[in-house]
Amino acid sequence: MTFTTFYIKNMVCDRCRMSVEKALCDNGLRPVEVELGVAKVEGEVSDEARSRLSDTLHSLGFELLADRRLQLVEQVKAAVIRLVRYPDTPSALNLSDYLQQALHMEYSSLSKLFSEATSMTIERYYIEQRIECVKELLSYNELTLTEIAYRLHYSSVAYLSSQFKMVTGLTPTAYKKLQRKDRKALDQI
Repeated sequence: MTFTTFYIKNMVCDRCRMSVEKALCDNGLRPVEVELGVAKVEGEVSDEARSRLSDTLHSLGFELLADRRLQLVEQVKAAVIRLVRYPDTPSALNLSDYLQQALHMEYSSLSKLFSEATSMTIERYYIEQRIECVKELLSYNELTLTEIAYRLHYSSVAYLSSQFKMVTGLTPTAYKKLQRKDRKALDQI
């Protein structure tokens, strides 16, 4: 059996995966696997069907990627989001080892490509994702700062706080007291 793989920009959460899966089905395609940034469907896909899918995805805020370099950048972003947002990812690995294992490429190649394509280092992207997750968890007011630090694999609360202040200009406590939270959408990072 043959498969067609699509690389899709702006898939950042489980709702995105569900939206893309529905778009695939609505366009007469049979999804086999839909993950952050990647969807695999049964069979060959005609240029006409690909164009219709592209239009549908675009209307939902996604984009089909044809350029291999941009596909890799999106795979790096998806892997970083999985590392930050999903607790079953291995915490013992450092970022470079995790990405090498996840994408089966040398970290130095991934880092160079990512920096060229986004004007941001992978490490900076990782930090921004973590801080946005901290903001989200703080706004829920369900976990202590210690629990948030533990959940996001920070070495200490002090390190989380200093990184948070470096990125936002505020301490986590000051941020929590704000009436209007300035959170970014994940696809805007």
